[in-house]
Amino acid sequence: MDDDHYFTADPSVAFKRAPVRASVWGHDLDLVSGSGVFAQGRVDIGTAVLFRETGPPPPGRVLDLGCGYGVIGLAIAAAVPGATVTAVDVNERAVLLANENAASLGLADRYTASTPDGVPAEATYAEIWSNPPIRIGKAALHELLLTWLPRLAPGGRAVMVVGKNLGADSLQRWLGEQGYPTERSASAKGFRVLVSRRAG
Repeated sequence: MDDDHYFTADPSVAFKRAPVRASVWGHDLDLVSGSGVFAQGRVDIGTAVLFRETGPPPPGRVLDLGCGYGVIGLAIAAAVPGATVTAVDVNERAVLLANENAASLGLADRYTASTPDGVPAEATYAEIWSNPPIRIGKAALHELLLTWLPRLAPGGRAVMVVGKNLGADSLQRWLGEQGYPTERSASAKGFRVLVSRRAG
């Protein structure tokens, strides 16, 4: 499987948009996904499990890590009027789509997507939500998480959905070893919902 799409918007691949309708926490979201972006034309199973097994977070600053076309962060912004969502993805096409979706939903005042270098270094978050790109490999995933988890405010939490067969249980242990005690809050359709907390 070619995982380049996590990192690059390959100009040789024609960019086709594809509509996605998601119903999350009582809100219908009409979104647009696209070629070269994770889960084109659909809400992937892991994200669907995340939505079904959790409720929206409390108001505050939220980071949508590895946002793709934006479905997780936009669902939070739609459901929680007091949430301000920063979305981040290395794929420039994903960032473009996420910002377009925010504008079409009328959420652009509280939802901003950018590549990692567009996020202020001092920014911190009450919550981080993610369907992390496990397939980039363990070393890259660990580096990604250790880059962003320290941005949790004291007492903040990260909510992630990870495939059991993609190492959810070992990731849960590893997060605890890094100082982010992690519990499994749900398990469904081969996925685990992991909740990590920042001590303090």
